[in-house]
Amino acid sequence: MSPAKKNPYRKSHIRAAITGVCGYVPPDVLSNAKLAQMVDTSDEWIVARTGIKERHILTGKGLGTSHMGAEAVRGLLAKTATAPGEIDLLICATTTPDFVFPSTANLICDMCGIRNIGSFDVQAACSGFVYALTIAAQFVETGKYRKVVVVGADKMSAIIDYTDRKTCVLFGDGAGAVLLEPSRKYGIIDSVISSDGSGMQHLHQKAGGSRLPPTAETVAKRLHYVHQEGATVYKFAVARMADVAAALMKRNYLSSQDIDWLVPHQANKRIIESTAERMKLPADRVMITIHKYGNTTNATIPLCLWDYESKLKPGDRLLLAAFGGGFTWGGAYLTWAYDGR
Repeated sequence: MSPAKKNPYRKSHIRAAITGVCGYVPPDVLSNAKLAQMVDTSDEWIVARTGIKERHILTGKGLGTSHMGAEAVRGLLAKTATAPGEIDLLICATTTPDFVFPSTANLICDMCGIRNIGSFDVQAACSGFVYALTIAAQFVETGKYRKVVVVGADKMSAIIDYTDRKTCVLFGDGAGAVLLEPSRKYGIIDSVISSDGSGMQHLHQKAGGSRLPPTAETVAKRLHYVHQEGATVYKFAVARMADVAAALMKRNYLSSQDIDWLVPHQANKRIIESTAERMKLPADRVMITIHKYGNTTNATIPLCLWDYESKLKPGDRLLLAAFGGGFTWGGAYLTWAYDGR
């Protein structure tokens, strides 16, 4: 069916359009060769199972997720010629906040000179950026705000056990930020967010929260690192990312030929390929950055947009899909608003 047919989910009013994107990855690179000196693994083993060749790691005393987020936001403001005082709201999606409180969004605003606005964090694991984008879009669509920044940032190296080869090969650090502004022509058309809390046991951090606060015992037992059951997570990730993509395509009368770009969460190259295969999308219409960044959790999707920006043109139809611990998953269908070249 043609996308022009009536659809109860399609918005005819103002949409929230992405009018700029900027990413940041720290300069220090952790290659597979370096990892092989730390844990029993090899470049061949990692690439064959994940597609990852290297990842960036934030080093330096006292540096947290907010420092990377601030770098991305400063770059975003500069390239879009936006003054800090013009921003109405900032939302940060992160699983590795600098502190329990204040929020990482608060810290990013302070570092970037953004004052007296609402700012808060969203925690939905690897799906957080899609969740935050969905929330932010409501403020723009209603006319409440005109300029909203959404940040996806994580310092995963802070919660990774570098003696566990099942998880330490997967994750990297990074940040990405987008600017949302009102548009009657382009923007976010539809989105889906969902969750299933029973999946917690398969992917979570065992200690550090109010259920099991930090103690000498929890630290000694190495409970403050990511725990992941790879096979189960893989099965759910492929199914849910494909399901959310299919739901968005059905609701908006889209076929695989109508999608210009799939923008998937970069968890594992095999998950990405399986999702694209189920959507019947060729590889040249799938954004992939996992080989050089690894899984940066909330930063993967904005980093994809940043990396592929020069290939995007107004009207391109993008489908975002993500899956994360919890379990959480989500997706968004949007049209690109500017010439990335």
